[in-house]
Amino acid sequence: MNAAMPTRPHSPAAGAQAVSAGSADLIDASHQRSLKYGIAAADEPDFSSPARHVLHEAIEENRFLFQHAAPVMETLYDQIVNTHSMVLLTSARGMVLHSLGDPDFLEKASRVALTPGMDWSERGKGTNAIGTALTEEEALTVHGNQHYLDANKFLTCSCSPIFDPYGQVIGALDVTGDHRSYHQHTLALVRMSAQMIENHMFADIFPKAIRLHFHSRSEFLGTLVEGIAVFSPEGRFLSANRSAQFQFGLSFAALKTHTFQSLFGMPIGALIDLFAGALPAPKQLVMHNGVSVWCRVKIKNPSAWTPPVVSPAVAAPAPAPAFSRKPHFSSLQYLNTGDPQVAAVIHKVRMVAGKDIPVMILGETGTGKDLLAQAIHGDSPRAGQPFVSVNCASIPETLIESELFGYEEGAFTGARKKGAIGKIAQAHGGTLFLDEIGDMPKHLQARLLRVLQERKVSPLGAGKEVDVDVAVVCATHKNLKDMIARGDFREDLYYRLNGLVVRLPALRERTDFETVVQKILQTLCTQGENIQIAPEVMALFKRYAWPGNFRQLHNLLRTAVVMVGCEGSITTEHLPDDFVEELKLDRQAAPTAPLPGPATPTAAGPDAPAATGAPESRGEAFRLQDVALAAMAEALRQHKGNVSAAAKALGVSRNTIYRKKDQLPADLLR
Repeated sequence: MNAAMPTRPHSPAAGAQAVSAGSADLIDASHQRSLKYGIAAADEPDFSSPARHVLHEAIEENRFLFQHAAPVMETLYDQIVNTHSMVLLTSARGMVLHSLGDPDFLEKASRVALTPGMDWSERGKGTNAIGTALTEEEALTVHGNQHYLDANKFLTCSCSPIFDPYGQVIGALDVTGDHRSYHQHTLALVRMSAQMIENHMFADIFPKAIRLHFHSRSEFLGTLVEGIAVFSPEGRFLSANRSAQFQFGLSFAALKTHTFQSLFGMPIGALIDLFAGALPAPKQLVMHNGVSVWCRVKIKNPSAWTPPVVSPAVAAPAPAPAFSRKPHFSSLQYLNTGDPQVAAVIHKVRMVAGKDIPVMILGETGTGKDLLAQAIHGDSPRAGQPFVSVNCASIPETLIESELFGYEEGAFTGARKKGAIGKIAQAHGGTLFLDEIGDMPKHLQARLLRVLQERKVSPLGAGKEVDVDVAVVCATHKNLKDMIARGDFREDLYYRLNGLVVRLPALRERTDFETVVQKILQTLCTQGENIQIAPEVMALFKRYAWPGNFRQLHNLLRTAVVMVGCEGSITTEHLPDDFVEELKLDRQAAPTAPLPGPATPTAAGPDAPAATGAPESRGEAFRLQDVALAAMAEALRQHKGNVSAAAKALGVSRNTIYRKKDQLPADLLR
């Protein structure tokens, strides 16, 4: 099978179905290969763990993949959390590089060696989603008894290969769970997430390239299904994602013989002229096969772009365009949507902007701490310099030291030639954002403190120090003072980081809820889409406590927008089942609590603060949540911790209780 050429259209409908008609044939072929490899179905799982440096070397070898996949894995895991599942990233050879999962299922997965460092190729484990997807270079699900090894038949695994910008398989993304909780849409989520990783790579790997985004339907520009083709400043073809290959009707190898002019019938200079201006609207071009497509053009590094030499016979009469930065709009102002608590936070950070005072952002998970950090940088005198983000919770502990401080050539086995610059040095002149600082390993806290005090960093294996000038912003959802009392966080580092401490309110506490919802909806709708939220759904949103805050709201709306289509209203049928069940439980717990009606329009327009009375509705939702949690705890106590029995008694699914279990009052779980 040609790795670069997709076997089916990359349309939303095709992605939603996500199940290959020939999947049974793929499984049969895989079973035959497993027999030839000499694997027996009754073989026990191989628990022989590779040496620690082997995993370290594999992650170093796959650093480009890892850095683009890690944030997508977190988003994917947010969508499947508490479903007895895990998300895995593997190398092209099938070694597990990284995993995220529910604690109860991670323990089960470890029984069959489904852990980082282990080989899940077909040669090692027989038929399984990771190994078979990599072999066939096609996304698929392997369910229950379809696994070759008997030990793995309690699993259901959905996996998609990941292709690099050169058309080669670079790794795989997989969601594995208990076969009893299999969901038919899981593979669609995995494929969409893999495509997101692939598209992110295009934005990073060609610094001087001209990137063309296109689709035959304008409403699909900016979505996962758009085609992306990359050309040199002279018009030579460099790369194309799978959707672009399908629209061209050409394989990756065939596209290498083309130029922009042979594909679109015009010189590359004319394309740049066509899209001159700060925010040009999408324009139509005709491809070599006669298909008309809507296009946008992006140039990652305009200052590095040199207009190509074009023959006078085909050159446009207008001079080559001069590229300039977009006008700067205050990103802090963008975050100020009418809530007085948020307005107070913005006022404080503006007062310390450019004063070399570290900022510590507190708040629950998903409250937008990373967005505030970027806004602080964007409105500071350092805005033109790097903004470097480090998530201390998502980087494996074995890598965080080299990730932060960098290393010299030969610092450890597998270190790349010429070494690597650490995140701190990359942020020189700009802003270093330390997200989830409470998860930084204790042994590295002293090194970080020294860097912040002396403004010097020493890479691993280096005998010299490098001067660094960084503004520091950190964030955490943990109580650092409690961690200091337990000896888990250094007190001296805490006081070095908390120059200005601000707290972002939880979504349930905000008075600008409707404005926030509309802003998120605007970012999710592409040009031409007109999607609204039905009044009864907004009323449901306003009475919900949103334990996942903006991240939960964003994921819910993103899925709903895809389900609604180009225009229409989001209704209850577009909401996830577990979300509706949680609301049902709230209603059972407090049947007399009225549902708030839609907000009263104000003369101030759509960006005005929410109508008066919002604080009461936020508080009411919070109290309802407390009552619902107490009802769950009582049901669990009556049924002696049996989640299935408690869920049946409450009329909700087990996933609803698992999602809330960590929030239940300990004194009620006797």
